[in-house]
Amino acid sequence: MSFATDSPVHSSSSDDFAALIDAELEVGSSGSSSDEHDNEEEEVDVDNDDDGNEENKEFEEEDDVDDELNGHRNKKCKTEKLEDQVELQGSTSLGLIEEKLEVSLKKDICTHPGSFGQMCIICGQRVDEESGVTFGYIHKGLRLGNDEIVRLRSTDMKNLLHHKKLYLVLDLDHTLLNSTLLNHLTSEEEYLKAQSDSLQDVSKGSLFMLGFMHMMTKLRPFVRTFLKEASEMFEMYIYTMGDRPYALEMAKLLDPKQEYFSGRVISRDDGTQKHQKGLDVVLGQESAVVILDDTENAWTKHKDNLILMDRYHFFASSCHQFGFNCKSLSQLKNDESEPDGALASVLKVLRQVHHIFFDELDSDLASRDVRQVLKTVRKEVLKDCKIIFSRVFPTKFQAENHLLWKMAEQLGATCLTETDSSVTHVVSTDAGTEKSRWAVKENKFLVHPRWIEAANFLWQKQPEENFPVSQTKNQ
Repeated sequence: MSFATDSPVHSSSSDDFAALIDAELEVGSSGSSSDEHDNEEEEVDVDNDDDGNEENKEFEEEDDVDDELNGHRNKKCKTEKLEDQVELQGSTSLGLIEEKLEVSLKKDICTHPGSFGQMCIICGQRVDEESGVTFGYIHKGLRLGNDEIVRLRSTDMKNLLHHKKLYLVLDLDHTLLNSTLLNHLTSEEEYLKAQSDSLQDVSKGSLFMLGFMHMMTKLRPFVRTFLKEASEMFEMYIYTMGDRPYALEMAKLLDPKQEYFSGRVISRDDGTQKHQKGLDVVLGQESAVVILDDTENAWTKHKDNLILMDRYHFFASSCHQFGFNCKSLSQLKNDESEPDGALASVLKVLRQVHHIFFDELDSDLASRDVRQVLKTVRKEVLKDCKIIFSRVFPTKFQAENHLLWKMAEQLGATCLTETDSSVTHVVSTDAGTEKSRWAVKENKFLVHPRWIEAANFLWQKQPEENFPVSQTKNQ
């Protein structure tokens, strides 16, 4: 991503250049007046000497040659004088003069596409109006106008599509990694301090103790392979609700060689709305952006771009944060599977989305929309499944409005309210209900609601036997 200019034109250099131009105009003006006066006198002499002889003509021709030679000398002197003055300004580049002159001429017609602080990035003039969006993560104080954002997105989109890439916005906490404060480690987790990896070469580790930040961070299994392979299909951003120092430190752990994000690290300090994430600060067109995040509510305006991730709870404090009364992975001295974990599963989805977007759609490339592709892929997960719910929704609750009902439909399932022969799955929390017993009798699948949730997180239909339903004790 590049801008019209890397930095604003400073007023001091503009003033020096203006003074130089003014001086040259004065010299040129006086010189041209003298030449014009001489020409006028020559024209008068010629007009008054219509009857002159050949001798006079020869003298006139000699005078013309002398005048021409003198003119060349004058021009040479002026050029040398201009070069001398440019050297005094600290430059011998005529290109610099042309560039500064162009900027000077643009000052009165500049549309001010963006600013650093309150200075236009093109003409250097003060810009008081605060329209557009701040992109502080790209350059401190950078603000771009709406028209310039549209232009940059359009330009970048053409370049990205040419290289068969889309955009991928990645959350940090519970998506790519899990962090905890050192004083939040439980007694069962104290062993982790002796197992942390060296910060000297973070590419060879996954558990890091950041003493200067009083915290410990665990990278999610498969994350390095995920980033490497995803970078071949996507231009990637980090977008976290953590503060900027934290975001940058996590980026160093994930991308120590700066191969993947190249400064595209967005923190809560860069957002335009409190407690919300938005694509307004991402220089990518929404129709080409895929988002990975564990929190759907953070993206209220962009849910159609979102792939919701199963949360990574490595530390006990993470479980407590979300109200889970269970042992964490670190307490169990366990971890997610690399080949079958959340990141490996979502990488398969991303490959599928990328393939459909570039290789299967018939529409013009620029008019394709990744949001429609995501809906298509999602609807394949529980395709051909016909589901009925039993004792899952509160009494008198409108079933069609329940989250699980909507989730199942988004995954391609058909939801029914009454049993019939077409039903394939009964979803229940109690094996003793009438519909649950019917499922067993009719040899239908009886599964816990977590079966739908797992399919939603992993974008893949899960084995029904892994989600059994037990009978409640009071029946």
